[in-house]
Amino acid sequence: MDAYRSGENKVITIYDIAKEAGVSASTVSRVLTNNAHVRNEKKQRVLELIEKYDFKPNAMARGLSDTRSKVIGIITADIRNPFYADVFVACEVAAQKAGYTVMLCNALGERMQEEKLLEKLQEQRVDVVIQMGGRVDDLVSDASYVEKVNKLMNNIPMVVTGKLDGTQCYQVRIDAMKCIDLLMEHLIELGHREIALIGGRMNVLSTFEKFQRYKQNLSRYKIAFKEALTVEDGGYDYETGYARMNKMLDQGIRPTAVIAINDFAAVGIVRSIQEHGLGIPQDISVVSYDNTYVSELVSPKLTTIDYNYESFGEQLIETAIASIEGGENPKLQLIPPTLIVRGSSGKVPEIIG
Repeated sequence: MDAYRSGENKVITIYDIAKEAGVSASTVSRVLTNNAHVRNEKKQRVLELIEKYDFKPNAMARGLSDTRSKVIGIITADIRNPFYADVFVACEVAAQKAGYTVMLCNALGERMQEEKLLEKLQEQRVDVVIQMGGRVDDLVSDASYVEKVNKLMNNIPMVVTGKLDGTQCYQVRIDAMKCIDLLMEHLIELGHREIALIGGRMNVLSTFEKFQRYKQNLSRYKIAFKEALTVEDGGYDYETGYARMNKMLDQGIRPTAVIAINDFAAVGIVRSIQEHGLGIPQDISVVSYDNTYVSELVSPKLTTIDYNYESFGEQLIETAIASIEGGENPKLQLIPPTLIVRGSSGKVPEIIG
């Protein structure tokens, strides 16, 4: 136990410091070793009391504070989505190389489940939590979830692949705006000016950013924005791509190129176009995001955006470990995307029927 005998002959322990500072004993230990995230105001209160009592931890207490589980908890929105599966595997490989193991928690697309998983990971005493998808993707952060995360971060740091306003979470995010820039530059260089954007929901941060950047790029290249070429409400699945493309073509709206919100939606778009007797890319080019295995199963293979999953996973794990060990970390890091050109995109048709 940390102990110090004050001038009044009273033994001051780490628990006395914690009680007077209004924090947990583990938080005091973290301040003493400076090896984990502690909020500035809490750290300052503890430091003032340490100075007040000239408190010095004994060797046994220092050893206790260095005890870690060497486990990183990872919450995914839905591991059945190959995007999350690829990122998770990359994290697992990177963690193993660094001497850590990972604990996967799958929210199965149920937002309330995320709160339960946070509690479970805290009970399991993981060293750090990484969350991929779910509420960290929200354009407007959920206040109740933010509060739960802040309570968690009193003891455990957290890294997210989106954002949580009102928290000190580290963010390792895909550069969504650069993604849409790459796709639109590719299509415009091929001569396309009738470019549709299909899939996604506007309450999701990355989709909102892509939609806004889509409009900015149209303006930049002096192309008129046409509301009929966009679908602002939808999902991220095959059914969304198929239904939205069907509706567009059935209404006589025929773009020369379509940007799908992800590879799954792209497969539905491809099927719709082909069922309408049109060729890809001879009549309509289709491009997408995520470069999952799906992009190479469809015919023609998809031109899509890749994130270098190995590098993405390494960055998440490096950030997580640095947050445990007190390393320097920027609060926001953007993962640069790469365009993978395949057979689904081509020059704009000379004649549009």
